[in-house]
Amino acid sequence: MTQASSSALPASRFQQFYQLTKPRVVQLIVFCAVIGMALAVPGMPSNAQWGVMLAATAGIWLVAGAAAAFNCLIEEQIDAKMKRTSWRATAKGQLSRVQTLTFSAVLCALGSAILWFWVNPLTMWLTFATFVGYAVIYTVILKPATPQNIVIGGASGAMPPVLGWAALRGEVGPEALMLCLIIFLWTPPHFWALALYRAEDYAKAGLPMLPVTHGADYTKLQVVLYTWILLAATLLPFLTGMSGWIYLVAAVVLGLGFCGYAWKLWRHYSDELARATFRFSIWHLSLLFAALLLDHYLMPLLS
Repeated sequence: MTQASSSALPASRFQQFYQLTKPRVVQLIVFCAVIGMALAVPGMPSNAQWGVMLAATAGIWLVAGAAAAFNCLIEEQIDAKMKRTSWRATAKGQLSRVQTLTFSAVLCALGSAILWFWVNPLTMWLTFATFVGYAVIYTVILKPATPQNIVIGGASGAMPPVLGWAALRGEVGPEALMLCLIIFLWTPPHFWALALYRAEDYAKAGLPMLPVTHGADYTKLQVVLYTWILLAATLLPFLTGMSGWIYLVAAVVLGLGFCGYAWKLWRHYSDELARATFRFSIWHLSLLFAALLLDHYLMPLLS
């Protein structure tokens, strides 16, 4: 899950710290976690469950923000070399390493405490493991080492619905793992669409992203293949009885749309089309999970 932003005006100190949390990325993470919470509860949540959902949302949001800030800390020199990220306060030297590390640690500790005391220990440990997976295993180890970094590291980014499910159920069920699989398969074509039109940036920063190591043609083919595999995976909630026809229609329409973008990207590449594919991928995941929620509440009324 990736964010690009820029600012022409000097940011306040609050804005500098806030932008370290990659708010647009974290919003999508939290949204998927909230959908996992809602799907874990048959029918409408009780008052007590609403309280747990609120606490889980806050805790996951804080820990996700902490992981994003830690990522900015580790990659401050890389970010400074890339147009997409050179505006960040860490890359510009506006925030020191101590300030950024302290900020990340405070967010992580606060979020973990909320999850431990007001949700359950399982959710806290799973969320902390996600922090380690993204901030350490992906950022420190995988990203500078292999062009498959986003595939392997995508496991941590796919965890939000699992966290949401565990928050309400106190366990990790097969339904949550299906949603995790969907995000896991969505991540490579989503990120590689971005990497295609940012290949020069990544090469300049010395990162072995797939378009840099294997070329644009190979990357475009991988995007095509992954979108079709993703389409198949998005049918699983319907095929297993987790969701109904409302979700199925949305999954097919959105999936074919993503496949169409990938096909055009492969056959008639342009940077603008790659940007459009990247933007569509975000809408794809957002609307897919929104359809899951809509199906969860409407299908019982229609049956």
